[in-house]
Amino acid sequence: MGTLYIVATPIGNLSDITYRAIETLKNVDTIACEDTRHTLGLLNKYEIKKPLISYYAAEEEKGISRILSRLDKGESVAYVSDAGTPGLSDPGGYLVRKVREKDHEIIPIPGPSAFAALISIGGVSGKTILFEGFLSPKKGKRKNRLAQLLERDESFVIYESPFRVIKLLEELKELAPDRKIVVGRELTKKFEEILYGNSETIIDFLAIKGKIQGEFSILVCEKKYG
Repeated sequence: MGTLYIVATPIGNLSDITYRAIETLKNVDTIACEDTRHTLGLLNKYEIKKPLISYYAAEEEKGISRILSRLDKGESVAYVSDAGTPGLSDPGGYLVRKVREKDHEIIPIPGPSAFAALISIGGVSGKTILFEGFLSPKKGKRKNRLAQLLERDESFVIYESPFRVIKLLEELKELAPDRKIVVGRELTKKFEEILYGNSETIIDFLAIKGKIQGEFSILVCEKKYG
Protein backbone atom coordinates (compact mmCIF):
# COMPACT_ATOMS: atom_id res chain seq x y z
CA MET A 1 0.00 0.00 0.00
CA GLY A 2 1.05 3.59 -0.47
CA THR A 3 1.51 6.37 2.07
CA LEU A 4 -0.04 9.84 1.94
CA TYR A 5 1.68 12.57 3.95
CA ILE A 6 -0.38 15.65 4.83
CA VAL A 7 2.34 18.29 5.06
CA ALA A 8 1.89 21.71 6.64
CA THR A 9 3.84 24.46 4.85
CA PRO A 10 4.59 28.10 5.77
CA ILE A 11 1.73 30.58 5.86
CA GLY A 12 4.03 33.34 4.64
CA ASN A 13 7.62 33.26 5.83
CA LEU A 14 9.27 30.33 4.03
CA SER A 15 11.71 29.88 6.91
CA ASP A 16 8.87 28.63 9.12
CA ILE A 17 8.88 25.18 7.53
CA THR A 18 9.94 22.30 9.81
CA TYR A 19 12.95 20.03 9.25
CA ARG A 20 10.59 17.07 9.18
CA ALA A 21 8.48 18.67 6.42
CA ILE A 22 11.59 19.30 4.32
CA GLU A 23 12.81 15.73 4.77
CA THR A 24 9.36 14.39 3.89
CA LEU A 25 9.15 16.44 0.70
CA LYS A 26 12.65 15.29 -0.28
CA ASN A 27 11.91 11.61 0.25
CA VAL A 28 8.42 11.07 -1.20
CA ASP A 29 7.90 9.88 -4.76
CA THR A 30 5.45 12.64 -5.71
CA ILE A 31 4.15 15.94 -4.33
CA ALA A 32 0.51 16.90 -4.83
CA CYS A 33 -0.37 20.57 -4.44
CA GLU A 34 -3.03 23.20 -5.02
CA ASP A 35 -0.95 25.37 -7.35
CA THR A 36 2.22 23.91 -8.84
CA ARG A 37 3.67 27.37 -9.54
CA HIS A 38 3.18 28.44 -5.93
CA THR A 39 4.65 25.25 -4.50
CA LEU A 40 7.68 25.47 -6.81
CA GLY A 41 8.74 28.63 -4.98
CA LEU A 42 8.98 26.70 -1.72
CA LEU A 43 10.63 23.66 -3.28
CA ASN A 44 13.22 25.75 -5.12
CA LYS A 45 14.22 27.49 -1.88
CA TYR A 46 15.07 24.14 -0.31
CA GLU A 47 16.45 22.57 -3.51
CA ILE A 48 13.76 19.91 -3.67
CA LYS A 49 13.07 18.38 -7.07
CA LYS A 50 10.11 16.03 -7.26
CA PRO A 51 7.29 15.32 -9.75
CA LEU A 52 4.28 17.55 -9.05
CA ILE A 53 0.60 16.80 -9.59
CA SER A 54 -2.27 19.20 -8.98
CA TYR A 55 -5.08 18.70 -6.52
CA TYR A 56 -7.43 21.59 -5.85
CA ALA A 57 -11.03 22.13 -4.83
CA ALA A 58 -12.44 22.84 -8.31
CA GLU A 59 -11.32 19.46 -9.69
CA GLU A 60 -11.17 17.21 -6.64
CA GLU A 61 -12.15 13.99 -8.36
CA LYS A 62 -9.48 14.28 -11.06
CA GLY A 63 -6.84 15.11 -8.46
CA ILE A 64 -7.85 12.22 -6.21
CA SER A 65 -7.71 9.82 -9.15
CA ARG A 66 -4.13 10.91 -9.90
CA ILE A 67 -3.07 10.53 -6.27
CA LEU A 68 -4.77 7.16 -5.75
CA SER A 69 -3.19 5.74 -8.89
CA ARG A 70 0.22 6.41 -7.38
CA LEU A 71 -0.70 5.16 -3.91
CA ASP A 72 -2.12 1.97 -5.41
CA LYS A 73 1.32 1.31 -6.89
CA GLY A 74 2.83 1.54 -3.42
CA GLU A 75 4.29 5.00 -3.91
CA SER A 76 4.47 7.77 -1.31
CA VAL A 77 2.73 11.08 -1.95
CA ALA A 78 2.96 14.34 0.01
CA TYR A 79 0.05 16.75 -0.19
CA VAL A 80 0.57 20.46 0.47
CA SER A 81 -1.86 23.35 0.18
CA ASP A 82 -0.76 26.84 -0.87
CA ALA A 83 -0.13 27.74 2.78
CA GLY A 84 -0.64 26.26 6.22
CA THR A 85 -2.14 22.92 7.15
CA PRO A 86 -4.21 21.04 4.55
CA GLY A 87 -7.68 20.30 5.84
CA LEU A 88 -7.69 23.32 8.17
CA SER A 89 -9.71 25.81 6.10
CA ASP A 90 -7.75 24.49 3.09
CA PRO A 91 -8.46 21.61 0.68
CA GLY A 92 -7.48 18.21 1.99
CA GLY A 93 -10.36 16.80 4.02
CA TYR A 94 -12.07 15.07 1.10
CA LEU A 95 -8.75 13.68 -0.12
CA VAL A 96 -8.04 12.15 3.29
CA ARG A 97 -11.46 10.46 3.38
CA LYS A 98 -11.03 8.92 -0.07
CA VAL A 99 -7.49 7.72 0.64
CA ARG A 100 -8.60 6.19 3.96
CA GLU A 101 -11.39 4.31 2.17
CA LYS A 102 -8.67 2.57 0.13
CA ASP A 103 -6.77 1.62 3.31
CA HIS A 104 -3.63 3.55 2.44
CA GLU A 105 -1.58 4.91 5.34
CA ILE A 106 -2.01 8.63 6.13
CA ILE A 107 0.62 10.48 8.16
CA PRO A 108 0.31 14.12 9.35
CA ILE A 109 3.39 16.35 9.22
CA PRO A 110 2.44 19.30 11.48
CA GLY A 111 3.60 22.86 11.07
CA PRO A 112 2.55 26.51 10.75
CA SER A 113 -1.03 27.62 11.34
CA ALA A 114 -2.49 31.12 11.35
CA PHE A 115 -4.98 29.90 13.95
CA ALA A 116 -2.28 28.76 16.38
CA ALA A 117 -0.13 31.84 15.74
CA LEU A 118 -2.99 34.19 16.54
CA ILE A 119 -4.06 32.28 19.66
CA SER A 120 -0.50 32.44 20.98
CA ILE A 121 -0.64 36.25 21.14
CA GLY A 122 -4.32 36.54 22.04
CA GLY A 123 -3.96 36.41 25.80
CA VAL A 124 -7.20 34.49 26.24
CA SER A 125 -7.60 32.40 29.38
CA GLY A 126 -10.38 30.01 28.45
CA LYS A 127 -9.55 26.38 27.74
CA THR A 128 -11.99 26.20 24.83
CA ILE A 129 -11.45 28.19 21.65
CA LEU A 130 -13.70 27.70 18.64
CA PHE A 131 -12.24 27.73 15.13
CA GLU A 132 -14.89 28.89 12.68
CA GLY A 133 -12.75 29.54 9.60
CA PHE A 134 -14.41 31.54 6.83
CA LEU A 135 -17.99 32.69 7.36
CA SER A 136 -20.48 32.71 4.51
CA PRO A 137 -20.03 35.58 2.01
CA LYS A 138 -23.82 36.03 2.07
CA LYS A 139 -24.72 38.86 4.44
CA GLY A 140 -27.72 37.24 6.11
CA LYS A 141 -26.05 33.88 6.76
CA ARG A 142 -22.82 35.53 7.88
CA LYS A 143 -24.51 37.87 10.33
CA ASN A 144 -26.74 35.15 11.77
CA ARG A 145 -23.79 32.85 12.36
CA LEU A 146 -21.79 35.68 13.89
CA ALA A 147 -24.64 36.38 16.30
CA GLN A 148 -24.69 32.71 17.30
CA LEU A 149 -20.94 32.71 17.95
CA LEU A 150 -21.15 35.86 20.05
CA GLU A 151 -23.78 34.24 22.29
CA ARG A 152 -21.28 31.59 23.33
CA ASP A 153 -18.90 32.13 26.24
CA GLU A 154 -15.67 31.04 24.57
CA SER A 155 -13.34 32.89 22.20
CA PHE A 156 -13.49 32.10 18.49
CA VAL A 157 -11.33 32.62 15.42
CA ILE A 158 -12.50 33.70 11.97
CA TYR A 159 -10.54 33.98 8.74
CA GLU A 160 -11.47 36.75 6.33
CA SER A 161 -10.36 38.19 3.00
CA PRO A 162 -9.35 41.86 2.52
CA PHE A 163 -12.49 42.35 0.44
CA ARG A 164 -14.94 41.50 3.25
CA VAL A 165 -13.06 42.27 6.44
CA ILE A 166 -14.62 45.73 6.91
CA LYS A 167 -18.11 44.29 6.51
CA LEU A 168 -17.30 41.69 9.14
CA LEU A 169 -15.91 44.28 11.55
CA GLU A 170 -18.97 46.50 11.04
CA GLU A 171 -21.24 43.58 11.92
CA LEU A 172 -19.15 42.90 15.03
CA LYS A 173 -19.48 46.56 15.95
CA GLU A 174 -23.26 46.35 15.60
CA LEU A 175 -23.69 43.07 17.47
CA ALA A 176 -21.03 43.35 20.18
CA PRO A 177 -19.34 46.77 20.17
CA ASP A 178 -17.42 46.20 23.41
CA ARG A 179 -15.95 42.76 22.66
CA LYS A 180 -12.17 42.79 22.46
CA ILE A 181 -10.65 41.39 19.29
CA VAL A 182 -7.15 40.62 18.08
CA VAL A 183 -6.53 40.88 14.35
CA GLY A 184 -3.57 39.39 12.53
CA ARG A 185 -2.96 40.70 9.03
CA GLU A 186 -0.44 38.96 6.78
CA LEU A 187 0.80 36.79 9.65
CA THR A 188 4.50 35.82 9.36
CA LYS A 189 4.98 37.91 6.22
CA LYS A 190 7.06 41.06 5.65
CA PHE A 191 4.21 43.49 6.37
CA GLU A 192 2.68 41.58 9.28
CA GLU A 193 0.44 43.63 11.57
CA ILE A 194 -1.19 42.75 14.87
CA LEU A 195 -4.12 44.96 15.87
CA TYR A 196 -5.88 44.95 19.23
CA GLY A 197 -8.99 46.72 20.46
CA ASN A 198 -12.70 46.68 19.77
CA SER A 199 -14.18 46.59 16.28
CA GLU A 200 -14.57 50.37 16.07
CA THR A 201 -10.93 51.15 16.84
CA ILE A 202 -9.74 48.61 14.30
CA ILE A 203 -12.11 49.91 11.61
CA ASP A 204 -10.74 53.41 12.22
CA PHE A 205 -7.16 52.17 11.98
CA LEU A 206 -7.80 50.37 8.69
CA ALA A 207 -9.57 53.44 7.30
CA ILE A 208 -6.44 55.51 7.89
CA LYS A 209 -4.34 53.00 5.95
CA GLY A 210 -6.53 53.29 2.88
CA LYS A 211 -6.46 50.27 0.55
CA ILE A 212 -6.77 47.05 2.53
CA GLN A 213 -4.53 44.18 1.49
CA GLY A 214 -3.57 40.79 2.87
CA GLU A 215 -5.34 37.92 4.56
CA PHE A 216 -6.89 38.42 8.01
CA SER A 217 -7.18 36.15 11.03
CA ILE A 218 -9.52 37.51 13.70
CA LEU A 219 -9.71 36.36 17.32
CA VAL A 220 -12.91 37.46 19.07
CA CYS A 221 -12.09 37.17 22.76
CA GLU A 222 -14.37 35.57 25.32
CA LYS A 223 -16.99 37.74 27.04
CA LYS A 224 -15.05 37.85 30.32
CA TYR A 225 -11.76 38.87 28.62
CA GLY A 226 -9.73 41.48 30.50
